[in-house]
Amino acid sequence: MVKKKILLVTDAWTPQINGVAVSLEELKKNLELQGFSVTVVHPGLFNTIPLPFYSEIKIALFPERKFGHILAVEKPDFVHIATEGPLGFVARAYCIWKKISFTTAYHTHFPMYLSLYVTRFAIPKLAYRYLSWFHNGARATIVHTATLKRELESHGFKKTVLCPLGVDTNFFTRNLFPELPLFVGPVFTYFGRVAKEKNVEEFLACNLPGTKLIIGDGPERKRLEIAYKGSAEFVGYKKGQELVDWLSLSDVLVFPSRSETFGLVVLEALACKIPVAAHDVMGPRDIITSGVDGFLGENLEEAALQCLSIPKEKCREKALQFSWENSTRTFIKAIS
Repeated sequence: MVKKKILLVTDAWTPQINGVAVSLEELKKNLELQGFSVTVVHPGLFNTIPLPFYSEIKIALFPERKFGHILAVEKPDFVHIATEGPLGFVARAYCIWKKISFTTAYHTHFPMYLSLYVTRFAIPKLAYRYLSWFHNGARATIVHTATLKRELESHGFKKTVLCPLGVDTNFFTRNLFPELPLFVGPVFTYFGRVAKEKNVEEFLACNLPGTKLIIGDGPERKRLEIAYKGSAEFVGYKKGQELVDWLSLSDVLVFPSRSETFGLVVLEALACKIPVAAHDVMGPRDIITSGVDGFLGENLEEAALQCLSIPKEKCREKALQFSWENSTRTFIKAIS
């Protein structure tokens, strides 16, 4: 039987460390387990330049000709455009020109990001206009939470399909004896990019007992490490088993971001039996049952302290409801 071919186009891919890249790697792996052939078109295949003010992210430079060649050679059965950057834009243009059906995904909430970095109110509104134009050309746009689906539809998105992400609960499982330094407990942890849109400083400013642990890196790390020297442990990016081991030191995950479309790290923490303190916003509210496997609220400090009373098994139970197998099946149905 001939394998169906999927061309997966993304501006976010390894060696980038972010939720988009991680979720797409998992999607590729699970699609291949389902018998699909997946070719990823990513910035590493092209000449790139670093994104201004965010040098760890590199974007493809003039990818048109090479992308056209890849499309002609691969002759995919399905084209899925996962991001709206330079590669996503070129892929969309080619698909429209060649009359090739395609799907898209909405991973990053750019209008909210722009409201943090740009003060002019018109900029986020223009972003919604561009993004709705971009995605409405697709046969379907995949979104990961019901809250996001409703919001995008209110801004003119016409063909959204709900497809929650998953977590590998065999891999993300608490290590009872990690070979790492012990910290004064309780240990309150943030992990992810250390960037303005992640609102990490709100967590660092909380008056909490024990230790604050920051797992991750990004453009804000140096400033925050200086500003909160002596009051938080910054350990940088961690991957694989090392990440699981560091998470296993944690008593509570504090998730201060207000700009997530899902929050994959929330699931990864829950799988390691770590309750989550977060704001009652898109992403956390679509995963966390407040008072059961975490606490949601405006007062992050209060929510973090309340999480210490959460039974850890309840967190694991929630994570087991989200699997990459189910996510992949929903994805296949959406693109077919």
